[in-house]
Amino acid sequence: MRKWNDLPEYMQIDEVKPYYELVSHRKFSLLLKRIFDIVMSLVLIVLLLIPMLVISLLIVCDSRGGVFYRQERVTRYGKHFKIFKFRTMVSNADKIGAHVTANNDSRITKIGAKLRGARLDELPQVFNVLTGDMSFVGTRPEAVRYVEKYSGAMWATLLMPAGITSEASILYKDEAELLENADDADIVYVDQVLPTKMEYNLKSLREFSFVGDIKTMLRTVIAVIK
Repeated sequence: MRKWNDLPEYMQIDEVKPYYELVSHRKFSLLLKRIFDIVMSLVLIVLLLIPMLVISLLIVCDSRGGVFYRQERVTRYGKHFKIFKFRTMVSNADKIGAHVTANNDSRITKIGAKLRGARLDELPQVFNVLTGDMSFVGTRPEAVRYVEKYSGAMWATLLMPAGITSEASILYKDEAELLENADDADIVYVDQVLPTKMEYNLKSLREFSFVGDIKTMLRTVIAVIK
């Protein structure tokens, strides 16, 4: 953990301070969390290498464009990084529509729809976990344009690395359906979806523990299987 005075100025506010004090007193859990991330990401990279190669070939055969989608996201302490995801939409999709995606989004490819349904598009993020930009469990990394809309306690979510999954991801797994009939998906996301997700994220931050992270990962596996 950084010292309080070393945090970005926009995070040094009264609403963030209680979360900072709570997380800073759980250093052992933070250590276990990082050790687990390193070991498990290495194991998964080896085990998933062939499946990821197969998925890559399917993406290339299905539509024009690269295999990966790399968008700038925000993680711990406001650091910007490029996230790894399998491309599930047409090339340059973020330039021809919203940064959030509804189920009826015409930009989604045939293979992309299957990957998104089973969350297989998230697999390459094990590389982000290995580098430390992400963790297996944590607040989903938002695009820069949405982080700029944060206010108050929302900034506390940047005290921890962004995650592949979270309680908010499980409970809000049907987010795309909520945006399906929106006239402006970006506005609906910022005004309605993001605040609700943040309530779950902040609750998870208050209850953070290494054991809690393991439980969230197991709940994610069950949710995906269902």
